[in-house]
Amino acid sequence: MIQFKTIDGLLLRDMVMAGTALLEKNREAVDALNVFPVPDGDTGTNMSLTMQSATREINSKEFLRADEAASALSKGALKGARGNSGVITSQLLRGFAKALNGVEKITPVQFAQALTKGAEMAYKAVMKPKEGTILTVARVIAEDAMKQVKKDPDDYDQLFNVILKSGEAILKKTPDMLPALKQAGVVDSGGRGLMLIYQGYAAVLRGEDINLTETGMEEDFSAVSDDCHDLSRELTYCYCVNFTLDHFREDCDEHDIDSFRRRLNRIGDNVTVNGDLSKAVVHVHTDNPGSAIEYGIELGEISEVRIDNLLQMKRKYDAENSPAESPEDEEATDDQAADDPPAEPEKQYGFVAVSLGSGFSQFFSDLNVDRIVEGGQTMNPSVDDLLVAVNKVPAECVFILPNNGNVIFAANQAAELSKKDVRVIQTKNVAMGIAAAIAFQNDLSPEENVARMEEASQHVKTGMVTYAIRDSEYNGIEIKQGDIIGLHNGQIEFSGSSIHDVVMDMMKEIVTDEDELITVYYGSDVKEEDAQMISADIEKEYDSCDVECHNGGQPLYYYLISVE
Repeated sequence: MIQFKTIDGLLLRDMVMAGTALLEKNREAVDALNVFPVPDGDTGTNMSLTMQSATREINSKEFLRADEAASALSKGALKGARGNSGVITSQLLRGFAKALNGVEKITPVQFAQALTKGAEMAYKAVMKPKEGTILTVARVIAEDAMKQVKKDPDDYDQLFNVILKSGEAILKKTPDMLPALKQAGVVDSGGRGLMLIYQGYAAVLRGEDINLTETGMEEDFSAVSDDCHDLSRELTYCYCVNFTLDHFREDCDEHDIDSFRRRLNRIGDNVTVNGDLSKAVVHVHTDNPGSAIEYGIELGEISEVRIDNLLQMKRKYDAENSPAESPEDEEATDDQAADDPPAEPEKQYGFVAVSLGSGFSQFFSDLNVDRIVEGGQTMNPSVDDLLVAVNKVPAECVFILPNNGNVIFAANQAAELSKKDVRVIQTKNVAMGIAAAIAFQNDLSPEENVARMEEASQHVKTGMVTYAIRDSEYNGIEIKQGDIIGLHNGQIEFSGSSIHDVVMDMMKEIVTDEDELITVYYGSDVKEEDAQMISADIEKEYDSCDVECHNGGQPLYYYLISVE
């Protein structure tokens, strides 16, 4: 039962901190709701990092007034916004803050109005908003919140009951609005992330422990484990194993389930077997994934198997959280750089490019790109990262090459915030970025260069080859975890068991008689001799095209192939 009648700056801070913590706790589960079965589903990660930046800003001092706290919240979210989901979250908070201008303590009516303003601003920020996304969830919650405060303008308890009930109801409808969600059997990941934030808000107002908060995520996606690996501690076991168990033996009973659970505890920890004899979701940390799976097969049929390498995740975590400077010093350095005046122009034009992979970074350096921002499939740079890079370029006009569809939104925000003349080229991968950079001419106007670079980048056809992280069905293609999948211009169109076969099948779809150049960029997990062999086979098949083979150094994606 919520007793608060108003929310001041300090209480809003506590609400934001709880929402951020609950989102981070469930970050991996939100990531796993990503529709694409490729290893870059990062909605939860991007939203969490955005909210963490907002939390740092709202914690920078004790804001007693609600409007000052909301303004800090908005500023922090905008600076730290990553990916489309993070930028939309920052716009929701930006509108929320604008609606509270001049408000010392927030009443339920003002809170509902702020939610409405946030939803409106988020919709305006998206060029082609789609229903069935976080935008829909935010809008419907705001609409129902306004209806509630008209009935009872002083009751926060009923208001948050409506916010949470309305959000869950519309979230469950998102698969009916977007066919891709329905095909994958999941709700919208951004919408779920937003609900976690609001659930954290409600927990603080109700005086509840967020560790005991019911998130309602059990039915979001049956293969998602609610385990959030604490990588800050030493690991006991190497692997995290998840699978679904159903179609049990006819003679199987609850005693067998208890025995199964005990056997898992003998080979690992963090054991959960949730469900009954019709269906159970299994989770365990162990050094023997095969034994865990064999125990399950003895009881029935297994599906939706997922094995995560905890050691690999731990190494990445340690690398990202062990900087030379303390986190506080690093944050201060970044904030100072973002707030510094832009570098004095020494030339007319400059470039900032987003790149992930040593080979691609070298290409951009060779093309005289001034600043290269590390980022890509698994770690989108923030608005602040891009703004810092832009400010350090000593040019009057700076072109940003996002080189990832999930970075374009953040790049646009950085351009809006910068005092320089910044132009964002809509490049969705590094091959498009390279083509755009090559098309640049120093003696043309900014508008002419934008037109040239956009045309050049759009002229490039791309194919990307990676692996599936889970079972799925996409565009009518049955995909199993571990399958090799091929993406043509960002859409999954090919699946198989052989990297070579998927590449060759994909080329049949991409290459036409008019094409002249095929460039094969191989990733960090591919041997040079294998890449040369595939390139030779492509050259034999398409002898009218020049074929080049380069080390892109990109993680996760075995090949990125451009055709021009």
